[in-house]
Parts: sequence; structure tokens; C-alpha cells
Amino acid sequence: MDEPMPLSDITVIDLTIARAGPTAVRQLADWGADVVRVESPEGGFQAGGRTSPDYLNLHRNKRSIVIDLKNPDGQAVLHRMVKSADVVVENMRTPVKHKLGFDYQTLANINPGIILGSISGFGQNGPYSRRGGVDQIAQGMGGMMAITGLPGQGPVRAGVAISDVTSGLQLAVGILTALHERHRTGKGRWVHTSLLESMIGMLDFQAARWTVASDDPPQAGNDHPTLGPMGMYKTMDGYLNLAASGGRLWEALCSELGAAEWLEDERFSSVSARKDNKAVLNLLIEERLSQDTTEHWVLRLNEVGVPCGPVNTVAEAFSDPQVQHLGIASPVSHPTAGEIKILRNATNLEGVSNDIRAASPLKGQHSEELLTQFGFSDEEIDSLSHSGVVPRVSD
Repeated sequence: MDEPMPLSDITVIDLTIARAGPTAVRQLADWGADVVRVESPEGGFQAGGRTSPDYLNLHRNKRSIVIDLKNPDGQAVLHRMVKSADVVVENMRTPVKHKLGFDYQTLANINPGIILGSISGFGQNGPYSRRGGVDQIAQGMGGMMAITGLPGQGPVRAGVAISDVTSGLQLAVGILTALHERHRTGKGRWVHTSLLESMIGMLDFQAARWTVASDDPPQAGNDHPTLGPMGMYKTMDGYLNLAASGGRLWEALCSELGAAEWLEDERFSSVSARKDNKAVLNLLIEERLSQDTTEHWVLRLNEVGVPCGPVNTVAEAFSDPQVQHLGIASPVSHPTAGEIKILRNATNLEGVSNDIRAASPLKGQHSEELLTQFGFSDEEIDSLSHSGVVPRVSD
């Protein structure tokens, strides 16, 4: 018999929309939590539809039920489910949870052990708390766009929805922390973060430069903001990322590039000197690297311990032998999309499979079985279906 998944004893009610909330729930679903995705009868915005790559990636390992939460009877269904659930997750505008009856105090009165996880654009209170927030707005307000891109080119959006994904990961960690605490206290907790908080948190040492030293970081392009040489360089046929900022790595780089004289050059005699003379040093390095291919330098520099690698497209990344060895694209069968591959969870627990167990569900695919699981009788299920509170739908 297969061992149960690490979170198989946890039931999660998923009320999330868009990307940030589903990202948090996906972390729990991937490790075996019984995730019940509650969807609206009229549906919600989903670019590309339910068989888009984005949707299939966000909602794997979940089951779907349709409930009309605008109807008081639908809210009563949700509250009945909350009695035996462990976690509720939402990322709607701050007032919505109160309007639809799943604010923390309401849920805690039903189930004192419930954990409510919330993601907002800018925080649950404060001057911007009622604003809607999306990833790019948070990237701009949180400082990320100001430090991304080449010096002088103006703000640049990160190439992924970084505040969405980060806030989802932050919330998942918070939920797991609250679940652990509940073992000791028996009580639940409201766990919340925002796109803005998570975005600023992702600045990490760049933020610390400001909070500690009042240093407002500028754009640094493809170079490391404070160390060198560490960045992207042109080769004969492409680009190479390398990191050789000091000590043995700097010496090895000079040796492999046939530039022992750099070790005696005052402009490059220390980490700070190399930072101050970064522009001229980068040109010298590119002169040497442009004499051969990226593949040549990747092999040669890695042999002497200098961290380096190619700059891949997404397609090239997935064809890389190490990526293929890691098996990060996991096969799964979807009832309408067919045989597809979805990114598995990037965390590895030795002895626990992180392959995708189930594709994203059809809308309302599990409504009846979930109502039965939560203790509704056949007569109640028929009544809820006929009234449209829990319609029998699928797409």
C-alpha cells in the first residue's frame, strides 16, 4: 500500500482567483492536501480558458465544486463544509470576504481550529487596502521595476509574475506554520500577506541596502549590483553567465582566459576595485570570451570550478540534460486537453513522489461527491441542484 502524502490529513477549501491565491493552494495540493476548489456558477476570468497552459498548471491536484456564494443558501453550504475543514484560502478584494461570509471571525465561530489564508493587493488594512492589485502594479510600487533592466533604459517588468508567485509561496509557508502551531494550541489563525509586502520582501539585500545604509539601488543590468566580475558576457556564438568575484575563482578565471596580468593590475586588485572598474573589466573579459563558443567556455570554466552557464531560452532550458534528469515536467492525463506535461513541485522530499497526481478538474466535476463527503444527504444534494445553489455543471 502506498504511503499517505505528507498533507493527506488536511482539507483545504480553495476560494481563490487569478494567480497568487491558486499558487498558495497549489503548494498544499501538491503535497497531498484534499483541496476543494469552490467555483462560481457564472465562472470567472481565466485567460485562455480551462485548458490554457496557465490554468492547467495552477489547478492540478484539486477537485471542483460549484457553489453560488452570493446566495445565502450557498453561504450556508460553505459554512457547513468549514466545520470539518482545516484551511480556507482566498485572495479577493478585502471587503468581499465579509460580504460573502468567509471573514476570519465568521469562520472561527463555526470552527475555532480553522486557518484562513488571505492574499490582497496591498494589505488587509491601511490607505490602499480596498484597492485591487495585480502583479505588475506591485512590481512597480514595490521597487522591483526600478532595479530591473539596463542602466538608463527606464523601469522594466520582471519576466514572470513575481509578486503573484512570491505572495503565494509566502502564504503557503504561513499556512503551514499556523497548522503546526495548531497542534500545540488547538486554535486556528488568520494568515495573510499581500502582493506589495511580498514584492518588497523579494528585494532582500537590495531592500537592506536602503533600510540599513540609505543606499537606493539603481539598475545594474546583467551585472551583479555589488560584486564583480559577475554577470552576463558575449561569446563567439551567444552569451555566458559567470561568477568569479574574488579569491580562487578570480584567479582561476584569469588563468583560463590567459590574462594573468589582470592579477597584478591595480584596477582589479580587490573586490571593491573590480566593482569600481567594472565597465573596463567587462570589456576585457568579453574580448577573451568572444574568441570561442559558449559551450567551450562552460566546459572549460566549470572544470576549474568557476560557476558559469549558458543563457537559455525556455525551450533550451527544458532540453538541458540536467533539467531532463531532474524530471521537472511531469506527465498527466486531462479529460479534454489529453496527455500533457505540467511542472511538478520544485521541492523534493526524499521518499515522497512529487509527480502530478491529477490534472486540473472540470468545472463542478466533483460537486456531488464532495457534498456527500461533507455529510449532505441525497435529498439535500437534489434540492441544492434544483435550486441552482450547487448546480450540476461541467465544461
